[in-house]
Amino acid sequence: MHIKNIMVVGAGLMGRGIVEVAAKAGYSVYWYEKNSEICSHSFTLLKASIQKAVEKGKIDQAAKEKALHKITLVDDLASAVHADMVIEAITEKISLKTALFSELDTICKEHTIFASNTSSLSITKLASCTKRIDKFIGLHFFSPVPVMRLVEIIKGIGCSEQTFNTAKKVVTAMEKEYISAPDYPGFLVNRILLVMLNEAFNCVRDGIIPEDVDKGMTLGCNMPMGPLALADFIGLDIVYSVLTILHEGYGEQKFKPCPLLKNMVDAGCLGKKTGKGFYTYD
Repeated sequence: MHIKNIMVVGAGLMGRGIVEVAAKAGYSVYWYEKNSEICSHSFTLLKASIQKAVEKGKIDQAAKEKALHKITLVDDLASAVHADMVIEAITEKISLKTALFSELDTICKEHTIFASNTSSLSITKLASCTKRIDKFIGLHFFSPVPVMRLVEIIKGIGCSEQTFNTAKKVVTAMEKEYISAPDYPGFLVNRILLVMLNEAFNCVRDGIIPEDVDKGMTLGCNMPMGPLALADFIGLDIVYSVLTILHEGYGEQKFKPCPLLKNMVDAGCLGKKTGKGFYTYD
């Protein structure tokens, strides 16, 4: 199937990044966000991101203008009728996602593929709220989307090979690498990563200072960013949520969120976005 028009739902960090790479890949993008103020602010950030790519010589001015011209801001979900693919990038709550896809199922044309950017929720479960299980797939991008090269493609039970192959073509057009990940909590990358982050939290709980934890992993394991700095960047609330989903899904002690992490989330210390997590930010 040929994809021409893509709708991206959500104007947060992930949605904005997906819109950017889709537009730069030449797709016509309908960007849906019901809050016009949030969407306007996010579009300003997107334009700044593309301008930075121009300044770094990654794209030229003509490519920038062409990409921006491909983006249409919409505040009416009915615009999804024009989409060949809808990529959802909203809050990681299954009730919100299923409500969205149920509504989209009544709007979109029969051929439209649905994709979720969820980092941990069951693709099979999300697909079950629609009448197009064969056209439902997981596309898990990594943050920041314009920079990170990987996308996890997740086939739920019932997803067709045609949908899977179409998704691979879209991801490749966006100049991303992909891996096929299983439809289990955390898929592949987060299933491995979150155990490491959780153990880093346990080290701090046991009295090791954050700087030493991160220094040990950056210098000792050649990581570009320490696990605590990474958790602050992701958002400690998101990390806690995903760990909880993993713990509930697998029932294994290694996924049980560190008590220190829970206390920090309860205190509103969520990392970079609130100015304080394991480190303090301006």
